[in-house]
Amino acid sequence: MLSPPTRAAVLLLLVLARPLAAAAEPLNVMTFNIRYGTAPDGENAWPHRRELVVAVIKQAAPDLLGLQEALRAQLDELDDALDGYARIGVGRQADGDGEYSAIYYRSSRFDLQDAGTFWLSETPETPGSTTWGNTLPRICTWARLFDRTSGQRILYLNTHWDHQSQPARLQSAKLMARRLAELDRDDCAVIVSGDLNAAPDNPATTSLLEEAHLRDSFALVHPDATEVGTFNGFGQARLAGKIDYVLVNDRCTVSSAEIIRTKQGDRYPSDHFPVTATIELDSGAAVDN
Repeated sequence: MLSPPTRAAVLLLLVLARPLAAAAEPLNVMTFNIRYGTAPDGENAWPHRRELVVAVIKQAAPDLLGLQEALRAQLDELDDALDGYARIGVGRQADGDGEYSAIYYRSSRFDLQDAGTFWLSETPETPGSTTWGNTLPRICTWARLFDRTSGQRILYLNTHWDHQSQPARLQSAKLMARRLAELDRDDCAVIVSGDLNAAPDNPATTSLLEEAHLRDSFALVHPDATEVGTFNGFGQARLAGKIDYVLVNDRCTVSSAEIIRTKQGDRYPSDHFPVTATIELDSGAAVDN
């Protein structure tokens, strides 16, 4: 039998060790518009960029990765190049082809509990549907994940808004806010990534942040930053506003965020810069799997 002082010491060690055991690893998130593999970009075409895209992703080592403008052939190549990830998503066309807003998640860390894709239209369950003035179908792919390192559920959405129709962007924001409210049944940590084709002060962007109670991870860490452009046009475009985002709700604490401007000589990995965020999850959201 342990003496009272020994029992007290053991209990103290158990109490002190409990927070360490429950502490979650930081969560690295990346959003990356990789530019269509079929685009007639000459020296900037996909075969010339593919290895650099893979290198940039591997260097960032995201636990969650949201891609935009990814075609099936590109995804097949990335599947082969990126070890340790599982992928979800479908193409935006009615037949399941076309651009994916694909999600990659680290399979050693997460269990996939549920997932789906909805179309940014008046009929979100109809594949290939378009309304609100956009000529191309637009989608949002989502996943509900269980993080084995923290015992928490994460709701992750990835999207690519229309590049021409402001009404479409506004309605996309409202639809996504409604869907988030429906999908977040367990008061999860929520992460939204994507190319919104809208600057931070665009009413569509502010609508999504306000109605879905989200915050821009980059702006949280760099509130006074002025060089925030994420569309580079392979070095030919004047950097303007930020249109690529990692957004989070209040269950997430952002410890760092970066616009990755890596290039190799004159070679850019894409016509967009990827954006990353390192996030700590609120321990209050821990649940049983």
